Amino acid sequence: MTSTRRFIAGLGAAQVVSWGTLYYSFPLIAKPMAAELGLSKPAAYGAATVGLLVAGIAAFPLGAAIDRGWGRSIMTLGSLLACLALLAWAAVGSLPSLYLAFVGIGLAQAMTLYEPAFAVIARRFGANARQGIVTLSLWGGFAGTVFIPLIGMSLNHVGWRATLAILAAANLFCVLLHGWVIDPGKDAPRPAPPVGHGMARQGRAAAGWALRQPAFRGLLVALTVYYGLFSALIFHLYPLLLEQGFSDAAAAASVAAIGPAQVVARIVLLLVAGQSPIRAVGSATVAVFPIALALLLAAPGSPAMLVAFTLLFGGANGLMTIVRGLAVSEMVTRDAYGAVNGTLAAPGIAVKALAPLAAALLWTISGSYQSLVVVALSGTCISALAFWYAATRRI
Repeated sequence: MTSTRRFIAGLGAAQVVSWGTLYYSFPLIAKPMAAELGLSKPAAYGAATVGLLVAGIAAFPLGAAIDRGWGRSIMTLGSLLACLALLAWAAVGSLPSLYLAFVGIGLAQAMTLYEPAFAVIARRFGANARQGIVTLSLWGGFAGTVFIPLIGMSLNHVGWRATLAILAAANLFCVLLHGWVIDPGKDAPRPAPPVGHGMARQGRAAAGWALRQPAFRGLLVALTVYYGLFSALIFHLYPLLLEQGFSDAAAAASVAAIGPAQVVARIVLLLVAGQSPIRAVGSATVAVFPIALALLLAAPGSPAMLVAFTLLFGGANGLMTIVRGLAVSEMVTRDAYGAVNGTLAAPGIAVKALAPLAAALLWTISGSYQSLVVVALSGTCISALAFWYAATRRI
């Protein structure tokens, strides 16, 4: 295996474990945990909010640090922190201790998930990072498919605390992978930007320059809204489908199938439009989300609707991962990727943090998930308009 393939495969395998243990685990573990600890749904989902808020706050400084060559240290220590934080979650006995554990989980997410991995790839390959980012997203798409059924089986056999201990141990594998495959000595040379070019700046100066660009501001709105809607839906999709009358098996299958739908969409993109401008790919992708939500709203309880929704929602989300990974380099600038992408991701991660709790509160007030679907449908339309605005701007 060449060093490039080993690099992407190692990062990809770690993404499967990191996403599966740090993100997809929560919706399945939340219910038995809340029942044992006597927590309401909003209180339990508040833990995810705390974690994602921490991840949002950490996004920019971590991205800037990766720009300075600290990618291996950040991702290796992040996986070690993930192990310790999951063990802390397994030991919680009260709401404060749960929230404290999720401070660690949120920081671990910011150090190990897509944003730092994309920044590491951007440093490794420079202007040729597109193929690496797309390939990494193929790996990440399997996280839910692999871990959702495994976590479900583990919960049935050993309970939620022992399940978390198993997930913690899995992250030790990522510690080894990140330390092995990330080599700052193999990063692409940093080209000197032209004199007077805005991106001669780094860190906060680079972020400030980006915020003044109309294309960046459009992306900021589009991706922030997208982050929030996806977070709310993915955290509540299982109970939402149960409320619509689907069986446990059908609801779980739909959630688990989102991962394969993501992967299939990414493969189709590679085969059919692998070199298409990301502004064109994104413009088409954001149009799919309103269609998927309209199906969920118009035909609740329909098996055909469930299949169509899963394919459209999962496929579009799979493509959005690629869009958000390449939007900065292809629509804004190729320089200071970590800092600029961290700035783009930070508000979205913060909204993603609040979205599960907001959805839980909306369910508590309305008594139904139907209101969440209506809000999500409206939001996808706003996200689409904002992305189309960004796609028409030139730096």
